[in-house]
Amino acid sequence: MEQTSDHIRACYDAAAREYAERFSGELAHKPLDRELLGRFATDVKGRGDVYDLGCGPGQTTAFLHCCGVPVRGLDLSEGVLREARQRHSGIAFEQEDMLALPLADASLAGVVAFYAIVYLSPEGLRRALAEMHRVLRSGGRLLLAFHIGDSSIHVEEFLGHPVSLDFVFFTPAAITGELVRTGFMAVETIERDPYPEVEHPSHRAYVFASKPTVTETQRSRPAEVWP
Repeated sequence: MEQTSDHIRACYDAAAREYAERFSGELAHKPLDRELLGRFATDVKGRGDVYDLGCGPGQTTAFLHCCGVPVRGLDLSEGVLREARQRHSGIAFEQEDMLALPLADASLAGVVAFYAIVYLSPEGLRRALAEMHRVLRSGGRLLLAFHIGDSSIHVEEFLGHPVSLDFVFFTPAAITGELVRTGFMAVETIERDPYPEVEHPSHRAYVFASKPTVTETQRSRPAEVWP
């Protein structure tokens, strides 16, 4: 069942301070995350604007900013965005929904979404990926991160606050398939084991993908058959 944006927003607003205190410094303990974000930054640097979807308290946004990327953070929760603005005063953060991005078609060089898809049903996932594809310009880059699995976890408590949230796991094959169906190409998946005593003990996946250029789109079309 789809969890509504209003419901997710309310849960994170309630736990915003605790969430920021818990996760703001997490990248310091995740070397592969830093490596892959650095690779993404190299890919998009100098090519245009980037958005970090589901940015939370802004740790990934700030990392990309420090890499010289013109990046903005976007999140549903005004509570966690308030925490992000307090911690990273030189970066712009916006309260919006990634299922309906307030951006023009083909306006971005890159999109990052670290665990932003963990609340989505299959229908919501398709809608989110379609929005990411829409706002990326030709040759734009996407980097997704998610928990690996084929089930979900329901929680009634989150960082000391009563909530009702379902965290959804995805298989890399399922995400790759949806990306290709959406129109992405050059899809690459990297997997890792969890970092002990640092994070939830789930296996993680990171997926790089690109919106094809006009030339690549033309090359991918089936050849015409002439009589």
